[in-house]
Amino acid sequence: MSSSPRFGSADTTGHEKDMELGKSEASSPPNELQNKPVLPPEEGTAGWLCSVGCTIGLFCTFGFLAAIGVFQTTYQATMLSAYTPSTISWIFTIQLSLMWILGPFFGRFVDTYGPTPILVPCSILCVFSLCMLSLSHEYYQIFLSQGLGFGLGAGGIFTTCLVVGGQWFVKRRGLAMGIIQSGSSLGGVIFPFFVDLVIANVGFAGAMRYTALFIGILLVIACLLVKSRLPKKKWNPDLRWFDFALLKNKSFGLYTIGAFLVMWGLWAPFDYISSFALSIGFTPSLAIYLIAIINAASIPGRILPGHIADKLGYFNVMTLVSILTGVSVFCLWIPFDNHHSQAGTIIFALVFGFVSGAYVALLMPCAAKSGNLETLGQRFGTFQSVIAIAALTGLPIQGAILVANDGSYLGLQIFSAVSMVLGGLIIGIARIFIASASGSAKV
Repeated sequence: MSSSPRFGSADTTGHEKDMELGKSEASSPPNELQNKPVLPPEEGTAGWLCSVGCTIGLFCTFGFLAAIGVFQTTYQATMLSAYTPSTISWIFTIQLSLMWILGPFFGRFVDTYGPTPILVPCSILCVFSLCMLSLSHEYYQIFLSQGLGFGLGAGGIFTTCLVVGGQWFVKRRGLAMGIIQSGSSLGGVIFPFFVDLVIANVGFAGAMRYTALFIGILLVIACLLVKSRLPKKKWNPDLRWFDFALLKNKSFGLYTIGAFLVMWGLWAPFDYISSFALSIGFTPSLAIYLIAIINAASIPGRILPGHIADKLGYFNVMTLVSILTGVSVFCLWIPFDNHHSQAGTIIFALVFGFVSGAYVALLMPCAAKSGNLETLGQRFGTFQSVIAIAALTGLPIQGAILVANDGSYLGLQIFSAVSMVLGGLIIGIARIFIASASGSAKV
């Protein structure tokens, strides 16, 4: 994976590149300056239009994926009722892992050829996969269309939008990337309502066709708006994609372990809160809308902590929100297993949505700050590979725990909470090492 600014890496690399460009221009002869590419101004109309396109891209991909609880509940009750929750969840974990595991490839491809050669075919693949999902009745058909097909297309759009979006902002990059990533939260608010209501009116097949049309129109707009700011690079065949030896670095190794554990437990409420709500007496519509509530609360969670982290330090904020994700499950979800409360469950959805949104928003900026610029590309590739494993295995493990406990959610909740609290504590230890090395408390 190349070392261009992507995800949070833009926090460090973009500013360095802008400064280096300015220095080289100041010291170069006039005839050399004429041959140097001139970057468009930071932000500006083009930058904000690009950010709108990137926000739409995340709305259609990660936002659609954030509605997995709707599909989990629907599949368990209808066409996949013969399968266990753990087996059904593999459809969504494949989607999640593909969002991360192919990031190194998509990132380098965007650096070399620009965003369009990734955005256009991946957009077509997403729409095509949803059309095929509308024709699916068997598990393997749903797995191939929604899991593999849509997951692959969504991964390309997700990575491209975050890579290119970060190129346009330097001084307010944390805020800008938070706004862009809030598109996924907005999608997570709208899609549960949209899918649930359309299924009720025209059935599952018709709902998927309407969803394909809706997403297709939005992705056309995204393809037109997302433009690269940085000049294209030559493909470097010698550049390493992964380097697991980087995990020997204490700061990066500890942060990666901590982020893995948090991600391991993070998706439990997204996937299982609707079925949990049904089990304690929620109406089907309100149970589905809990997913929208989580995602609505994550919108300020994506924006505000990133802005605060620009001032107080990314690891300081990341440590706090990581621990709070697990604490919210311990204090606000588990108590309602035996003492059912609709109001209490809704409060949990609001709190968890905010802190989980902050965690996702800060995930890659902290990876960028956990090592030096020389290893940034390989560090991102390695980190994304580890996170992909967490995304792939977390939900099936939780589903298996649910089945083993005869439908009781307590074991699933404890697994999720312990994973996230332990991960947050390990991230805190990584923060101590980074602060010690930098000599500053703002890390």
